[in-house]
Amino acid sequence: MRGLTHRAVDERAGLPQGSTSNHARTRQALLETAVRRQVQLESQVLTPDELPGAAGPPGAAGPSGAARAAEGARDRPRDGAPGGAPGRTPDGTPGTAPGGPSEPAPHGPLDTDTLVDALSLALHRYLTDHRALLVSRYELALEATRRPELRAFFDAAGSVFHGPLVAMTAAAGSTEPERHALSLIAWCEGLMFSCAAGSFHAAVPSRAELRTGFEELLRGMLGGGTGPGRGESTGAAGDRGGRCRA
Repeated sequence: MRGLTHRAVDERAGLPQGSTSNHARTRQALLETAVRRQVQLESQVLTPDELPGAAGPPGAAGPSGAARAAEGARDRPRDGAPGGAPGRTPDGTPGTAPGGPSEPAPHGPLDTDTLVDALSLALHRYLTDHRALLVSRYELALEATRRPELRAFFDAAGSVFHGPLVAMTAAAGSTEPERHALSLIAWCEGLMFSCAAGSFHAAVPSRAELRTGFEELLRGMLGGGTGPGRGESTGAAGDRGGRCRA
């Protein structure tokens, strides 16, 4: 993160020197701006019509909580702007980093196949088209371990993805959606790190392999079968070779 400076941003963006400092006056403000941009880019990994209906009647497609939060992040107060510091309420309470607190949108019943399709598609896109985005997330996460003030902002920013996943897990039939959402996040994070920055970086699992992994995980969480047509992807994932296993 040492390369992330106001001057470097000006040069990379082709802006006059001092432009970034006018937007983010301090190092902390610059890092928070980077986190906002990270959230915005990650919310676009899936398009709205590829998401399990995050609002409205069952099956209706719409922007996720993360997408709505990222869309609103552009209008959030920056460092020194009216309304409080970035990532804080006007009274200074942490927890409103980009887009505000995450509140799970109401869900109708969600078919497990639909959830598995969306999760496997998103994870495969991360590992094939957005590896640089994952690495930048890890860089920011490590920086947050050294800066308590960034830690609070980073955690609040990440919460915009947590709420919708809890809602989707509950809609798929989970009786403990918070715990099961944490398990899903931990499984995804471990796989992404291993395949983007870890020892399995040279081989990316196929979408069929990822789908099988999600099926196995959700079967253990939700119990019983995982819906019609589930057996097909297991065969597709049979020849794993030296891939990063899902």
